[in-house]
Amino acid sequence: MKITTRPTVILLSLSLAAALTGCSEQAAGGGDSAAAGGCKPADVKLVGQVRNESNPYEASWLTGGDEFAKTVGLTQQRLTYGGDSTKQQEQISQLLAGDTTCLVMNVLPNGDSDTAAIVKGADTAGAYLVTQWNKPADLKPADYKTWISHITYNGVESGRQIGDALATAIGGQGGIIALQGVLDTAAAKDRFAGLQESLKKNPGVELLDQQTANFSRAEARTVTQTLLTKHGDKVKGIWTANDDMALGALEALQQAGRAGQVAVVGIDAVPDAVKAVQDGSMTATVSSDGTWQGGIGLAIGFCVATGKLAVKDLPAANRAFFAEQFLVTKENAADFAQPKTNPSDFECGNVFKRVAGALT
Repeated sequence: MKITTRPTVILLSLSLAAALTGCSEQAAGGGDSAAAGGCKPADVKLVGQVRNESNPYEASWLTGGDEFAKTVGLTQQRLTYGGDSTKQQEQISQLLAGDTTCLVMNVLPNGDSDTAAIVKGADTAGAYLVTQWNKPADLKPADYKTWISHITYNGVESGRQIGDALATAIGGQGGIIALQGVLDTAAAKDRFAGLQESLKKNPGVELLDQQTANFSRAEARTVTQTLLTKHGDKVKGIWTANDDMALGALEALQQAGRAGQVAVVGIDAVPDAVKAVQDGSMTATVSSDGTWQGGIGLAIGFCVATGKLAVKDLPAANRAFFAEQFLVTKENAADFAQPKTNPSDFECGNVFKRVAGALT
């Protein structure tokens, strides 16, 4: 996965801002009028943007967006940017250069430092925006008119949960390796902080090594092969910051002839990982319900765009918040085996029902 250097993104952000000066003057929905939400449902344009569809979690996000769109008689425009910050900004720029009057975007920023240009551009153009996972701590939806909400999950909690599950699986003793995600993301930082908390609680567990595998299955397979060669039989468990990396680690274990001998944990509860938890190949994962995420971001934007919710009336806890997440083990994996959406979750009176706490 390519992570663009910051100077490139800064230059692109400046050009994006310049382009939007004219765009905001042309967009009938810009500024205060956009915040008021006067769109007819049929006029709303729905856009979901993630890194790629090869990641099953992100694929489920787009599926959830499609499912929501069906409930309101619309279709979702699906965008992927391949983990390339420059490409993401270019896609956003193209969207915001068009008619933004009733544009609703549900966006996964590539990294924390990519979010500012996206939200500033959307606000200037009057496009309704929900972001998820990644943003700098000092960048807040409450400071903008049409950046409605930022949704994330308590990564420290989920990192600690799977760390504790891994410690239990290896009997509280032994060496583990850790595969981190994209380091310029709050999710990766927080999940690894959760592992560190778990290690403090479980002093018999030793972190032998840690490397980033950028949330990628292919990279995780390669990194795991390297670390297994380096540490050999000392590796009793593998902690990974997402399921795609966990599945890559399982492939490496299979190739090394150690399948079933090393405990593996991940996060996202993608179908293949849940199946692996069910059959015992994996120990645990955490569900953030990707299909719900893909639908809820568009639903929140749709409700505001059509005037059923008003940004000015939303409490602070609904502007930036942690959503509910669920630890998945063999005991309850069957409940998460078939991800699906519940249309009632997307009704305007229900869109904030999974708020688990304000993001401060």
